[in-house]
Parts: sequence; structure tokens; C-alpha cells
Amino acid sequence: MHKFLFMKLETAKMLQKKKKQIIDLWMKNQLADSALREDLMSNDDLRAQSEELVDALLKKLTDDNLSNVDSADFEDIYEILGGVSITRARQGFSPRETGLYIYSLKDALLTILQQEFKNDPVQLYDISMKVSKLIDSFGIVTFETYIKGREEVILRQTDEITEISTPVIRVWDGILALPIIGTLDSARTQVVMENLLQEIVNTGSSIAILDISGVPAVDSLVAQHLIKTVSATRLMGAECIISGIRPEIAQTVVHLGIDLSNVVTKATLASALKYAYSILQLEVRKKQTTLVKSN
Repeated sequence: MHKFLFMKLETAKMLQKKKKQIIDLWMKNQLADSALREDLMSNDDLRAQSEELVDALLKKLTDDNLSNVDSADFEDIYEILGGVSITRARQGFSPRETGLYIYSLKDALLTILQQEFKNDPVQLYDISMKVSKLIDSFGIVTFETYIKGREEVILRQTDEITEISTPVIRVWDGILALPIIGTLDSARTQVVMENLLQEIVNTGSSIAILDISGVPAVDSLVAQHLIKTVSATRLMGAECIISGIRPEIAQTVVHLGIDLSNVVTKATLASALKYAYSILQLEVRKKQTTLVKSN
């Protein structure tokens, strides 16, 4: 009984003395993984990251907090894991690859424990269960933070794609064109309106063309979004033209009973530009070339 208590009190110190072996074994486990992403992180960077975590863990680990995964002693550990997870999410690591990072540490720790307590199966089982529970808790935090990191990446990419897919083009002095590609929902309509209205202010344009050739389908909701955009454009003192009205879209609009009678619509962007030129009293004509006769 006394021997058991003595060994129990020395568990944390024993792991601290085995720090180099733990790191080496953990690195061996990670490098043995066939899915190791050396294209995203060099082996030197991986070792530095692993050493930082092991060093912080063993400094904080005691035989008391080993049984308490919620101990405030592990706040620094959770902070390091959070940074690792966020970084890996941004770098493009998969959830599996991120999970293997922390769980391969558990394998290394359990191997060390097995070597040290192989002659005391009861003690080995007790300590192994506590270490497993602690690392599993670290794993949960790692996954939670990784998900948040991926969500941030997805939201940023969504914003970037939205910006790219709603460019406002200045096609002529006083004429703007905004080609819309993809589905037009409420959030995207807001971006479209903001970009268009801001560009009207910046350029002083009096005509804006909304080209919906790239919109796959128009329903009553999409039509309402378009009407709102037209109304907002008119409030800024500019005329709005909708181009890209394909036959199937025209039939859908009529079938749904959507009133676009107050909106100028054109079948093609070219037709919309021709109409815009006529409003501004501009005329575009093909240049006539004069043939010079040689003597």
C-alpha cells in the first residue's frame, strides 16, 4: 500500500524526467503516419511545435491535476492547443490529421507508462486511464477550436467569392454594369446593392445595368431582390436596366405574375448598352475605312 502511494506521487516527476523520450517517441509516431503533410509543415516546425506542447504539459502536470481535466493549471495547454488547431485549420490540415497530432501523443505517453509500470499492472491501469482521459479532453478542445478555425476560413472565402462574383464594371462614362453570377439571395442582394450604390457615388454614373445572364433561375424571391436593387438605384438618381432576360426567365416572370413593367429589361447586355447609349445621346458606329487607289 505504501509502495503504491509512493509510486503514485512520483508519476508526474517520472514523466518529466522522460521528456526527451516522450518527444522522440511522439515524433516517431507522427512521422510514421502515411498521411503526414510535409507540404504544409516541415519536420523541423512539427518538432518545434511538439516540443512546445510537451514542455508546457510536463511543467504543469502534477499527480493531483492528472485526475482533474478541468484544472486551471492546464489553461496554458489549452491555449497552445487552440493556437495549433487554428493554424492547422488555416493551413489546410484535415480534421483527421489534426486529431492524429494530439492522439499520437497519448500513444507515446502510454508507451512510456507501460515501460515504467510493467511490473505493477494495477498501477499501470490506473495511471493509463487518467492520462487517456486527460489527452482525450485535450483532443476535444483541439477539435472544437479546429472547427471554429475552419468556419472562419469558410466565411472569409465566402465573402471573397461574393466580392469577386459581384464586380461593378465601368463600361463607359456614366454607365456601370454589374454581371450577377449564381443564386441571388437576401445576403448577396445586400452586397450587390452596396457595391453598386457606392460605385454610383464614386463615379457619378447615371445608368446601371444589372446583367442576370449568369443567374440560373428567377423565382418570386429573386425578382423581389432585383426590384429592390432597381428602386435603390433610382433613389440615387440613376436609371437601372436589367439585361439577360432569357425566354425561360421571361416565362417564369409572367407565370409568377411578377410586375416588371416599370423596369427596363433587355435580352442581352449588348441591347442594354445600346439602350444606355441612346439615353446619353451617344452613338457608336463602325469606322469607315477609305481605300487609297494607287497610280
